Amino acid sequence: MKNYNEPDYQRITLTIFIVAFILIAWQSFVEVPRRQQLAKSLAVEAQKKSVIKEQKAAEISSKDIEPEYNTNLTREQRLAESKRLVIKSDKLHGSIALKGARFDDLTLAKYNVKLEKDSPEVILLTPNGDENSYFAQAGWVATDGRTKVPDGKSVWTSDKSVITANDKTTLRWDNGAGVIFFLTISLDADYMFTIKQRVENNSGNEISVAPYGYINRSYKEPEHSNVILHEGLLGVVEKAITEVSYKELREKGNKNFDNANGWLGITDKYWLTALIPSTSNFKGNFSHYNKNGQERYQADYIGEAQIISASMAQESTLRIFAGAKEINVLDRYATGNTETKDAPIPLFDRAVDFGVLYFLTKPLFLIMNFLFIHIGNFGVAIMIVTILVKLCMFPLANKSYAAMAKMRVLQPEVAKLRERYHDDHIALNKEMMALYKRHKVNPASGCLPLLIQMPVFFALYKVLYVTIEMRHAPFFGWLKDLSATDPSNIFTAFGLIDWNPPHFLHLGILPILYCITMIIQQHQQPMPTDPVQAKVMKFMPFMLLFIFATFPAGLVLYWVWSNILSIIQQEIISLRHGTHRSQKTKEKIQAE
Repeated sequence: MKNYNEPDYQRITLTIFIVAFILIAWQSFVEVPRRQQLAKSLAVEAQKKSVIKEQKAAEISSKDIEPEYNTNLTREQRLAESKRLVIKSDKLHGSIALKGARFDDLTLAKYNVKLEKDSPEVILLTPNGDENSYFAQAGWVATDGRTKVPDGKSVWTSDKSVITANDKTTLRWDNGAGVIFFLTISLDADYMFTIKQRVENNSGNEISVAPYGYINRSYKEPEHSNVILHEGLLGVVEKAITEVSYKELREKGNKNFDNANGWLGITDKYWLTALIPSTSNFKGNFSHYNKNGQERYQADYIGEAQIISASMAQESTLRIFAGAKEINVLDRYATGNTETKDAPIPLFDRAVDFGVLYFLTKPLFLIMNFLFIHIGNFGVAIMIVTILVKLCMFPLANKSYAAMAKMRVLQPEVAKLRERYHDDHIALNKEMMALYKRHKVNPASGCLPLLIQMPVFFALYKVLYVTIEMRHAPFFGWLKDLSATDPSNIFTAFGLIDWNPPHFLHLGILPILYCITMIIQQHQQPMPTDPVQAKVMKFMPFMLLFIFATFPAGLVLYWVWSNILSIIQQEIISLRHGTHRSQKTKEKIQAE
């Protein structure tokens, strides 16, 4: 007879099996397909959004950017294809094409391509179709799909023929259906254009338009791209600096920013073009495409749609920066202008790639620039900064050099210990530490000044390499450009022999002086007792000679001057702590 008080394990097991089977079947045939379908739908939706974004970007970028493309024309012939509004200020020369209201002709009046005074001005913007075409444009997109808006073929009329610094002019275009577009363009004393776009709706119907702006560039990136600084697209689109290299844009695709704020543009080592919309919420885009065999890169934005009722008007403001990355100018834009009521441009000074050591690099530049303003020579400013760095590290350096002087005196005893314990490294290290401890010498202290000086070295390297203020900055004699390598060369007898040696055989006076000062420093310091280490250390100055020959002359000047100051300081300390007491110290060691 069955006991109903006992559990029926067979039925329980069967029930569990059936429930498990139902759950597995549900997951396999219902839930998993449903999730896959949902994921597919989401992917399709995301792709649609991506396509829509790309279409919107394409709508801006292909908006008659290339109505006529003829590679046989020169730059001057392209400029002559359209009537132009001439730009003439102390810092900018060029013109704006009235056809399309396009900023496509700009040269930098203060900067020449080469050191020679008769060298041509640096060209920043150039017309479309050119091998290095680079231009900017602002306008309106018809979000209602029916309003005729100006494009690359639209010819504007201007109330002036020339625009100068602190001046403005107004461009006008009528769509023929009662909607009139105005562009009031003003230029400050530096590199900033302010464009007030105004739309007057006299069509009798409600219209909807959205402001846009773009910077488009044809650029062939060098095979070996620069790894020291960023060149490419950048901006403050999400409350922080966003940098996208040309290579990243080509390989990973376009970058879209739905709720962008701040600014966006394209940067070179010394030059910058940037769009600064007045609205704090816009859609930004960094894009790349290939057209007519050219690699094209674009930074653009589109603002929110604006509904304009009949007999009403609407305005939108855009600022376009196109010029040199002068620190004082960028700082002024970053903080804003209370007189002109220009809003601050967030992190605009970060367009200069000061790197991760920004907190050290920029103050170092500001000190150097302050000294340059009062002295008039960046080389002298570098030497004064070197002295200031030495003064900051003076207490630590004194202890370090004193320790090295004592270690130099102790070298004979260290050699004896190495000979005695050459088979027992543990005992050798123990005895050496005991020796250093008896004479109160810290063997690691000699490295501290060098380690602390390295961030200053890298910061100064950045200053010399990325700041336009250092470009073509002369020192004395043969050093005409501190941002370039030392032009002298021992293999041409410093210019006496007419020969162009290979790049690796370029050894200037400053790198040679660096090598000599480093050899002198090595003689002041205790050399390793290990023969292999000693040979490596003796070879080091000659290896660094070829490395420093490729560095900017200003950086090598800093290091040579720093070595000279260190040699003097070490010699004084050696006289006080080492050389004149060496015999007495040896007798004391032998007595112990």
